Amino acid sequence: MITIIAAASENNALGKDNDLVWHLPDDFKRFKSLTTGHYIIMGRKTFESFPKPLPNRTHIIITRQKEYSVPENCIVVSSLKKAIEICPKEQESFIIGGGEIYKQSIDFVDKIELTRVHTIIEADTFFPEFDEKNWKLVHEEYHSKDEKHLFDFTYLTYIRK
Repeated sequence: MITIIAAASENNALGKDNDLVWHLPDDFKRFKSLTTGHYIIMGRKTFESFPKPLPNRTHIIITRQKEYSVPENCIVVSSLKKAIEICPKEQESFIIGGGEIYKQSIDFVDKIELTRVHTIIEADTFFPEFDEKNWKLVHEEYHSKDEKHLFDFTYLTYIRK
C-alpha cells in the first residue's frame, strides 16, 4: 500500500523556502508513529530540509542528479516509478513530499493521511487538489489550537474508493 502523508492548510499550502510554515508537535508525533519502520519516499529538496535522515525509516530520495550522495539507509532513484518499485509490496510505504512528488502520485496512491491545518497561509509549495468523490473519508479527528499549536487542525484519513 502506498500512502501520501502531508499537512496542508485550507489553501493547500505545504511550505515556503523549503521549510514548513507552522510548528505542530502533535502532528510531528503522528507522522513519526505512522512512518517509523517503513519506507518513505521524497524529493531531494524535502530530504535536504531535514537536519539528518529520520531515524528507523528507509529513505528513498528522488533526484535527477546522477552522483547525489546520501548517508546510510538512504536510496537514490531517478523517478517516482523506481521509488515505488523498491518498496516492499507487503507493507505500507509513505510518500512524504514535496509538492511535485505529491502531484505525481495523487492519482494512484491507495491512501491519504492529511492533516488539514485550519488557516490560510502564504507558501510556495502546495498540496495538489484531489477529487474527494474518488475517496472515502474513514477517519476524522479534530484538534483545537493550544499553547503548543498556533492553529486548529484535523487529521483526515482517506482511502481510494
